[in-house]
Amino acid sequence: MMTDDSNPTLPSLRTLPLPKRRDEVARLAGLAREEIERALATGGLDCDTADAMVENALGTLALPFGVAPGVRVNGVDYLVPMAIEEPSVVAAASHASKRVRSAGGFKATVDPSMMVAQIEVHDVADPAGALLRIEEAQTELVRRANEAVQGLVARGGGAKRVSTRDLGDGMIVTHVHVDCRDAMGANLLNTVAEALGARVAELAGGTLGLRILSNYCDERITRVTASLPVDALGDSRTKGIDAARGIARASLFAERDPYRAVTHNKGIMNGVDAVVLATGNDWRAVEAGAHAHASRSGAYRPLATWRLSDDERSLEGQIEIPLALGVVGGALRAHPGARLALALLRVTSAAELAAVAAATGLATNLAALRALSTEGIQRGHMALHHRATAAKLPR
Repeated sequence: MMTDDSNPTLPSLRTLPLPKRRDEVARLAGLAREEIERALATGGLDCDTADAMVENALGTLALPFGVAPGVRVNGVDYLVPMAIEEPSVVAAASHASKRVRSAGGFKATVDPSMMVAQIEVHDVADPAGALLRIEEAQTELVRRANEAVQGLVARGGGAKRVSTRDLGDGMIVTHVHVDCRDAMGANLLNTVAEALGARVAELAGGTLGLRILSNYCDERITRVTASLPVDALGDSRTKGIDAARGIARASLFAERDPYRAVTHNKGIMNGVDAVVLATGNDWRAVEAGAHAHASRSGAYRPLATWRLSDDERSLEGQIEIPLALGVVGGALRAHPGARLALALLRVTSAAELAAVAAATGLATNLAALRALSTEGIQRGHMALHHRATAAKLPR
């Protein structure tokens, strides 16, 4: 989040040398310059911390840590931290967000932080009876679950309900639906699944199998929209209406062809993953859940779509994506770079972080589709790629 007194005309960070860029970001974020220096001095993570975080650590592998300024979501401007190695992604997010910001910014809604803990039971002789007994024991199971995560319950979260499914061949699965509040929730969900496993197997009359969370959080969906007048998409080389029509056609292409949809979604995840990684969240879980959601109809589909209005005066975009993110727990406590990222964002909840991440993904999608449908993707991308590598490669 940017400070309330920040200039509505955002600075062109790319024209500043790196030290001046840090000064400007510190000013915009209301941080001391030393906080940025301290967090990023060793790539955001020192070797001793890395050794405590993973097994057999040898050191750290740094990624560029950039920022996209002025991403406006629900009327609030954010300095969005992005950790990514690919050239042009931060620039794309910044440029597209500037276009959307001039038209009022992104609008986001976020579902409650509901996640699923799964308990699988096999060798069930009477699946229909097992499902009935488990459903009748719902009150007991919810109580047992909440006894296992009392800290979460104290924060207003916890298990809310139980559901069951027959998977065939004597295998059933029980879902415990848990409100994880501002945590991503993996450890909480696994704790719940293990606490209830034996009792669920007893009720089912079968053999206890896996007890683990699901990373497909289809009850934790983030939706973001953007509306731009077509003139906002033009430049000296391309008329706005031509760019808008090209973007809408590119969207339709992704909706009809899974080969294109995969690359379309990759462009979305460029933005989403960069925010998720910068903030110390689990980008592999986010990727898996996003692609599962893209396939929920039985065919692989784009997560974001763009349409021209009937009068061709505006371009309307929307994204729907499951996002299980946290602003407490996990790597956030240990990773100085992740803590800096959250300090730059100044978000107050996991839902707010999800809204910003999804908006950034919609921004990188818009930038990619505009480039593809006008000058071609290589013009800007390869210029930045050559700048990034020409002077850095070993001789």
